[in-house]
Formats: sequence, C-alpha cells, structure tokens
Amino acid sequence: MSANIIDGELYAGKIRTRLIEEINTLKKSGFYPHLKAVQVGENASSRLYVQNQQKQCEAIGIKYTLDELPADTKEETLIEHIRRLNNDPDVTGIILQMPLPEGMDAKKVQTLIAPHKDVEGMNPANMGELVYGNTKLVPCTAMAAVELVKSIGVEIRGKEATIVGRSAIVGKPVSLLLLDLSATPTVCHSGTKDLSAQTRKADILIAAVGKAEMIKGNMIKPGAIVIDVGINRVKELDAQGNPVINPNGKPKMKTVGDVEYATAKEVASYITPVPGGVGPVTVVMLLRNTVEAVKMRANL
Repeated sequence: MSANIIDGELYAGKIRTRLIEEINTLKKSGFYPHLKAVQVGENASSRLYVQNQQKQCEAIGIKYTLDELPADTKEETLIEHIRRLNNDPDVTGIILQMPLPEGMDAKKVQTLIAPHKDVEGMNPANMGELVYGNTKLVPCTAMAAVELVKSIGVEIRGKEATIVGRSAIVGKPVSLLLLDLSATPTVCHSGTKDLSAQTRKADILIAAVGKAEMIKGNMIKPGAIVIDVGINRVKELDAQGNPVINPNGKPKMKTVGDVEYATAKEVASYITPVPGGVGPVTVVMLLRNTVEAVKMRANL
C-alpha cells in the first residue's frame, strides 16, 4: 500500500478562491482588510517570509504594509509601536515577524497585540476562546494541520489522534481543535515513556516536534492519516551515506519533515509531503485569519 498524497498547494488554492469572494463582499460593505507586519532588524529568512506574505495578500485583495524598525530598537519602543497599531482604525490585522533581536521578550510583546487584530491567534484571549470552541482566530499552523485532516473527508469523530509535540503554536491548539471535533487526542512530548506505543494507536498522527525524520514507518498504524508539520534542513547524503557536495564545495541541503516520508508513505493511507503539505496551508490560514478579523469588526 502506498499512501494518498495530501496536496497542500492544491487545497490552499481552494481556500484562497473562497477568501477572494469574502473580501469582495467585505469591500462592497466598506470594510477593507489591512495586514500590518512589524519587523525589528534584518533577518534573511524573515525577509523571504515577509515577501511571500505580501505576494499572497496582494493576490487576493488584502492590503499589506511592513513597518521596519532598526535592530537597536528598545523593547519599550516596540511595545509603544504595537499599541499605536492597536489603536489605528485603518489596520485590521497585526503580525510580529520573528525572530526579535536578542534581549527582547517575544512572548510578552506578542501578547500585547489586540485580540481582535491578532491574526496569528497567539494572544492569551484568543487561546482562551479556543478552549471554549471559538475558532475565529487560531494559531495558523495548528489550523492548517487540522484543515488538511478535514480536507480528506473522513469521519473524525471517535478517531484516536496522537500529536507529537506540545508547543503553544501547534501541539496544544491542535489537541483542542481535534477535541472539539470529537476525536480522542493524546499529546506526546519529551516526557512520554513509550512514544511508539502512542503513535501506533493513532488513526490520525500529527508530527510537530522539530526533529528530522523522527517518526519512522514502523511507528505508524497501518492506514493512519499522517500530517507532518516539521520543516528541517538536513544534509543530503549519497548511496554510501556521505554528504553530497554542491558546486560551491559545501554540503548540499534538503528539506525534510518530522516523519520519515519514504517508509511512512508505505504504511499510511494519507500523508502530507514536506515541502508542499502543511506549509502552503499555514500561509493561507494567515490570510483567512486576516479576513476573519475584519468580519469580526463588521459583526459578520
């Protein structure tokens, strides 16, 4: 058996189409989504992420602007900047680009973003709403993982779901989202005594631990749905297990997930690839949250 591949790019495209319709409706009613990104200092990976955000927003009709603050910005100055954006009626969504410079308390600053503009769903108020089953603004990666499970069209109610990883942006919110869908979630972490025993019982397995190819095929229940959230850069090896060297004389790198894809796809019924699985849907969930924030403001 070889698993069906869950195409994240394809599914993200379907969501974007629906969002365009919603945005056009909002604009006709006088409500214009405006996502404001805040970046402190220069960071190459963050810069690429910002460019992708802008491209995706503009493609569906969301205004996107970036506030770039110098690397030596004081935390108090950043906090004051966030407060000004909270009070700016033209800004409907705020995203704080990571990483922040050393010495800044990222968690503290992020939680100061107004709940109704918190398009990453990380404000404690939005986390609390999730506990009560309100999924208006939810952490984007967690929502993406669950949306991909739902995209298959299988019955989720009563399914055993194992989540490997307990982070605030994936593991914990995923468990709440699945619980709200009447699955039976188990969250595994570094203190779990027998990880394989937990993963082998899962009808739905979500890997979000940040360790390259940690989940092997023999750790997966035959026929399980496998959602791989991990994004890890590792050296590409040749048939003898030696690093492949690129034309610049440096080891060639590749992107892999937390699941060993080659062995897992022979056991699972459905699986997400890395890249091309959860990633594209995570970006579109940011767009969805931006639209939801405007709908909340418009009482729609």
